[in-house]
Amino acid sequence: MRIRFSPFYLFFLIGILLVAAVVLRVEKKETEHKIVVVIPQDPDYLDPHLASAAGTYEMMFNVYEGLLKPAPDGTLLPAIAERYDITEDGRSYTFYLRPGVKFHNGQTVTTADVRYSLERLMGTQTGQPLSSYFTKVEAVETPDAERIILKLKEVDAALLNNLTTASIIPKDYQELNTHPIGTGPFRFVEYRPGQRVLLEKFDDYWQTGRPFLDKVEFRIIPDREAALLALKNGTVDIYPRIDNNRTAELGEDFYTLRDKQNLVQLLAMNLNRKPFSDHRVRQAVNYAINKDELIELAAFGYGTKLGSGLSPAMANYYEPGLEDFYPPDRAKAQQLLAEAGYQDGFRTVLTVPSNYPFHVDTAQIIVEQLKKVGIKVEIELVEWAVWLQRVYKGRDYEMTIIGLAGKLDPLPTLIRYTSDYANNFFNYKNTEFDRLFQQAADESDQEKRAELYKKAQRILAEDAAAVFLMDPHYTVALRKEIAGYQTYPLYIQDLSTVYRVSKKPR
Repeated sequence: MRIRFSPFYLFFLIGILLVAAVVLRVEKKETEHKIVVVIPQDPDYLDPHLASAAGTYEMMFNVYEGLLKPAPDGTLLPAIAERYDITEDGRSYTFYLRPGVKFHNGQTVTTADVRYSLERLMGTQTGQPLSSYFTKVEAVETPDAERIILKLKEVDAALLNNLTTASIIPKDYQELNTHPIGTGPFRFVEYRPGQRVLLEKFDDYWQTGRPFLDKVEFRIIPDREAALLALKNGTVDIYPRIDNNRTAELGEDFYTLRDKQNLVQLLAMNLNRKPFSDHRVRQAVNYAINKDELIELAAFGYGTKLGSGLSPAMANYYEPGLEDFYPPDRAKAQQLLAEAGYQDGFRTVLTVPSNYPFHVDTAQIIVEQLKKVGIKVEIELVEWAVWLQRVYKGRDYEMTIIGLAGKLDPLPTLIRYTSDYANNFFNYKNTEFDRLFQQAADESDQEKRAELYKKAQRILAEDAAAVFLMDPHYTVALRKEIAGYQTYPLYIQDLSTVYRVSKKPR
């Protein structure tokens, strides 16, 4: 017996299936646990060993991990390594691989992957290190499937902290800059330049129960008015580093968190160019800047005045008192300019990345302050990619304003001022600073190490290596239904603990 279906019945069946598909898609969208975070810039590299921009690390912290990882209070937690031992002489570290950790491609992490990652950073095979943090590591040994042994040429007190940013990647994987693969709570989905970076939950993440979200989108919105509008109309859920003077506009559907940022905002001068090669000119610029006024006008009072290359967020290492080393003194500034042969002042260009409105606001205030001592400044706004290539890497500028993100240890921050550092865009050179920095890096006694770093900071102030402005306090605005957000003394967005209160964590 044959069963025949009329055309009408077939069309009816197809219609039912289409409706069901639409309903399923709607239900999936409604149950999807996703948030959107606004950021002002594109990543510089998706390859974690090539990236240098703090804004990139801010996002990719969720994708990549090291042997260790930071906690919100700045302490260290085990990550890909579940534990470690250090020999009594401090020159051998043994890390024990956490069993069962998987990469986002499904492969299990091996000691060979760890060795490859660290040696890539060290430049063992190429002779071209991708990081200056591991120069004291003589060899990476993997005697078995469990242990990774780091043999040091000499003591390196900063090694454990530096390992938090040494991302572990699959051995010989060549597509990191287009299809990143890490071990973090979220896996990379796509990057659309100028639009977004999209991540999704990694179901096989080693930390049970994390993350709570299904998807995270970092929405790239350079314009702060557009970012604020996106937050208000609900297309964005979290707005990090929102302007403090705009939080009152948000209303009862939002709340804010505020904390120290461990960021050094500074006015850099190219020491290889006149007139900034003259110590007296740099001192004059320092005396002409009123940091209290900057904090009040640019940060609306939410900032901590600085006097060196470290923020007081790093309390054990910060040298207090340097923030007032150059009190605002217009007469002193003009006297120093005259002594340097610039009694009528001079003209210069201040190059600022346009995607950081806070730096642009700071620049406009500084222009007016310097004008009072005869220094005429023209602001040049450039795109972030241009700033990275021309200013940071090419050192082609006269003055610039930028924020240097602090780490858990002073070494990665203060190394920027050492004479042979590849990205010393200040062109700062001081043999005594280099000597103190090296001594501190070699010192295992934390009290002695802190004292050496404090002396090094004093040299930066005396030399007027830059104008150290402020650590602007970190303010983040969140929709009320967002919970679990944690602040860190680092420039990161950790979305592994974040969830919507209407969707309780599993």
